[in-house]
Amino acid sequence: MTATDQQHPPRPIVPADPPADAREDVDPHLLQQLADAHGVGTSFQGWDGLPHSVADGTLVKVLAALGVEARTNGQIEAALAEAELAPWRRMLPPAVVIQQGEPAQVPVHVPDGTTARLTISLEGDAGVRDAVQQDVWVQPREVDGALTGRATFALPQDLPLGWHTLRAESGGATVTAMLVVTPARLATAGPLEERRGWGLATQLYSVRSKRSWGIGDFADLADLAAISGARGADYVLVNPLHAAEPVPPVQPSPYSPSTRRFFNPLYIRIEAVPELAYLKPRKRAALERLHAEAAVLNKEGTRLDRDAVYAAKLEALEMLYHTRRSPARQAAFDEFCRMSGKGLDDFALWSAIREDLAPHDPLWTDPACAIGTAEAEALREKLADRIGFHRWLQWICDEQLEDAQRAALRAGMRLGVVHDLAVGVDHSSADAWTLRSVLAPATSVGAPPDMYNQQGQDWGQPPWHPARLAEAGYAPFRDMLATVLRHAGGIRVDHILGLFRLWWIPAGNAPGDGAYVRYDHEALIGILALEAHRAGAVVIGEDLGTFEPWVRDYLAARGILGTSILWFEYDGDSPLAPEKYRTQALASVNTHDLPPTAGYLAGDHVGLRSRLGLLERSEAEERAEHNASLEKMFALLRERGYLAGAAGTGGEEHTIEALHLLLAQAPSVLLGVALVDAVGERRVQNQPGTTEALYPNWQVPLGGPDGKPVYLDDLPANGRFNALLAAVERALHR
Repeated sequence: MTATDQQHPPRPIVPADPPADAREDVDPHLLQQLADAHGVGTSFQGWDGLPHSVADGTLVKVLAALGVEARTNGQIEAALAEAELAPWRRMLPPAVVIQQGEPAQVPVHVPDGTTARLTISLEGDAGVRDAVQQDVWVQPREVDGALTGRATFALPQDLPLGWHTLRAESGGATVTAMLVVTPARLATAGPLEERRGWGLATQLYSVRSKRSWGIGDFADLADLAAISGARGADYVLVNPLHAAEPVPPVQPSPYSPSTRRFFNPLYIRIEAVPELAYLKPRKRAALERLHAEAAVLNKEGTRLDRDAVYAAKLEALEMLYHTRRSPARQAAFDEFCRMSGKGLDDFALWSAIREDLAPHDPLWTDPACAIGTAEAEALREKLADRIGFHRWLQWICDEQLEDAQRAALRAGMRLGVVHDLAVGVDHSSADAWTLRSVLAPATSVGAPPDMYNQQGQDWGQPPWHPARLAEAGYAPFRDMLATVLRHAGGIRVDHILGLFRLWWIPAGNAPGDGAYVRYDHEALIGILALEAHRAGAVVIGEDLGTFEPWVRDYLAARGILGTSILWFEYDGDSPLAPEKYRTQALASVNTHDLPPTAGYLAGDHVGLRSRLGLLERSEAEERAEHNASLEKMFALLRERGYLAGAAGTGGEEHTIEALHLLLAQAPSVLLGVALVDAVGERRVQNQPGTTEALYPNWQVPLGGPDGKPVYLDDLPANGRFNALLAAVERALHR
């Protein structure tokens, strides 16, 4: 995640802070103590390597977003006392997440002197196990006028992986909580240590075939997997395929979705929907006219038109939805809806309402219209047919993703489709409405100032509320992961450091005026590993940027791969030698926030940034530094025998191949080849620091060195594509 992975609409208006005269001067030491008790960092190390303190006013706002008032010393003292007593008020913790095979204890709070029993109901009605009370004495506490004791229970160490239920009983009272048993280490990447793998990385919307409707789709994904799998690739890594708005206009950035659980119907291949065969002639003719209009868009080589494509596809999909399904197809649809449960129903409700309601309509923030209210349920009944349509769209997405993964495995890929999980959703999204109870209000996720953006970054996304997510038994997090991994061989987690801590920016603050909030990484990483284990999927964490050194070691110990980008890997002032790369990582030459390698070698991004006014110094100075950096890389390539001259003989194509051959010498278990590099594309997909008015971020179709469109149909005969893939395959597996 970088400064401009996304462009966002204005953040919603929130109530202003109380006037200054309504506050007293608070004791900063007490405030910092309270912040620490709630996982809010009071300082952080900046990109300059120096410690930076968080302003007291910011701490007060962040605590308020967590539901903790801290505007006066009296409030702080009361909140500190409550933080200490809070665990004693509950018989069980809200949720318990443990590692399989590791000793674990659970506290049970009961009236002092009473007995307690703790049992574990295993997932899937697989039986009940007893926890054993330990001889651990803890001083009773007075809680709300009653003396409360703590009984400590040891959980069996042989519990199976899964989502189980703790049940505590005492004095006629019974309380339950979620118990999640997670893998100590995710083993799915193990086979890659024995035989390394490589694959393609691409932005799916940009990858079109001559059958596409102007945007790359799920059928194109299946074809790309088949083409590259036949050449030895083990996976295709795609951009986030999360759903955007239900109707045009739609957000171009795949990193700013409406939900992270469900998929974007924009990617549906119309002709692959079985009901097409049963359309009446009149409707079939209308659909073919829509396809003819989209075919014109499919020839566009400069800029993709999502809105026009989506409008045409929705019209066609409406016809197919209203075509009678066979009994077997109807049964499959019903089963999908049953399996997807309330999450799908609520997302479809949001989609049905959002068709006719603006993103910043007061309904979305009105508590009287929240999920579960009488108003929301009345809308659910009124919009039943539209809700059915949006549920059906998700079923079709699921079917076509299943087909794509099946095609990938049939082509010999070991992983198949690898999905990308965005950091979050924007404030006007489906998740912001349907998951309001587990998101923090009046705050946004971003990043503190760094060398690329000295003002800091505001990504315009509400964060998980750590305590409320635990209160929900982590179900929203689990459901999201399970859905994304349902037809996948892997998942890339964008900004995986966000499962450890996130930079919270209170509403009204500048991006740099925020604070880090800690998350229970043991729980979140454990659940990620559990769901990946169940799916048989590899997890790749995008662990670039500022982080504490132990984080990478922790992820590696849990079986989570990291990310290494050739241009970012340095040893002092020199490029890192390939043998020094991490083994547990996906290594690639570039990333979607950099130009394709052909453009990077030519310094195209320097000229573009200069034209857009994004440089803080002269273009000549910027080019000089860029060229000096390239020369260091060329020196390493010459030293290893991959280049004969400054830029190599054979030109840009040879240099790109040399860079990949160098990277293939790294021990990293996965190597990534960007599709744009394989076809000679030069244009960047996302230019950091810009809005849509300045640059068409996430709207550039796949093209060749001449800028003309490159279609999937052309790849089997594309010499440049075949040469690079063959070189990588030989380097890894000769």
